[in-house]
Amino acid sequence: MNATDLQRFESHRPLMFSIAYRMLGSFAEAEDMLQEAFLRYQNTARNEIVSVKAFLSAMVTRLCINRLASAQNQRETYIGPWLPEPISTLQEESIDTVRHVELHESLSMAFLVLLEQLTPLERAVFLLRQVFDYEYDEIAEMVGNDEVACRQLFSRAKKHISENRPRFKSDPAVQREMLERFLAAVRAGEIDGLLQLLSEDVTLWADGGGKARGAALEPLHGCETVARFVIASPRLAGDQLETEIGLVNGEPALLLRAGGQTRFVVMISVDRTRVCEIRIMGNPDKLKGVDK
Repeated sequence: MNATDLQRFESHRPLMFSIAYRMLGSFAEAEDMLQEAFLRYQNTARNEIVSVKAFLSAMVTRLCINRLASAQNQRETYIGPWLPEPISTLQEESIDTVRHVELHESLSMAFLVLLEQLTPLERAVFLLRQVFDYEYDEIAEMVGNDEVACRQLFSRAKKHISENRPRFKSDPAVQREMLERFLAAVRAGEIDGLLQLLSEDVTLWADGGGKARGAALEPLHGCETVARFVIASPRLAGDQLETEIGLVNGEPALLLRAGGQTRFVVMISVDRTRVCEIRIMGNPDKLKGVDK
């Protein structure tokens, strides 16, 4: 491979990562897909590639569809709730696109969780059309299906996403304020103060993957249950970890670090003035994207 071919590949790396991360919800697996795409690009005759962008986009999409199909068993045997891997928002600053708003919203943790409910093919078609603005004929060629089927897949996926989106879009300023109040209440051990922040039907997911002590193995529901779990958590309630509120997946998130390494990421969704969802990521294998 010459320098020009390498430069062409690298120029499309942000786009490929953007597709792969949304498809897989994993920083590490997205990087693996890019490495595999590079090897296949390297071994493909140049006269077989009409458009490098189209070739690489199709290659990454198909690799991700295959990875999702093979990962199903792993997800089913995963210890505790499975959540997408958080990433620093800085990972996507260089994507060359005018669809910035759509890209930003599709990076949120709540949106990535919704994508998990789609089939791999539905997810691919929905993302390529809704987020990356490809035409149906392009998508059909990329996923190896016909155009009519792709339109049907998109319609079904869009309906599901629309019906299950949060009723209220969280305001980043409100999220940051609520995170600060959440941390203060937890560190002070004030269960009453924490209860005032939580909605009655709040849900907490704790993704430890069997590697974070004290992680709940099932989602927790209700303000009393969630508040008591959080207050009782020695890692969250203790002051041995440094805390910072940073931007993760385009939203304010609470980062708990030790020795410069992130140990926990806490993200919330706010329904009007109360916290309605809490997602805690503590599996060390899934926190590499926030330390990049």
